Amino acid sequence: MAIRTFIGLALVAGSLGACVGEDKGRDGFIDRKDLSTLKAGIWVDPVGCDHWIIDDGFEGYLSQRLDKYGKPVCSGVAPPTTATGPFKSGSGFPDVF
Repeated sequence: MAIRTFIGLALVAGSLGACVGEDKGRDGFIDRKDLSTLKAGIWVDPVGCDHWIIDDGFEGYLSQRLDKYGKPVCSGVAPPTTATGPFKSGSGFPDVF
């Protein structure tokens, strides 16, 4: 039991250590830039709720759109499973797919 606990704690410590020093607000690939320079669009999930979406050609970013109380926003801006807005702009890297 002690060995399993030790291995589990070592894995958790290693996982947390990998996050230290990484700037989550910057794109770290070919055309390195601050993510605030990219344009976001909205993808509507199958239930009808909004998600912020950014596609810079090679990498993509997605996060649920929440109101000030932390609840999902379901605005009806587009049909379910549809993306809308300028989410492919802001990067000079071409979209390969």
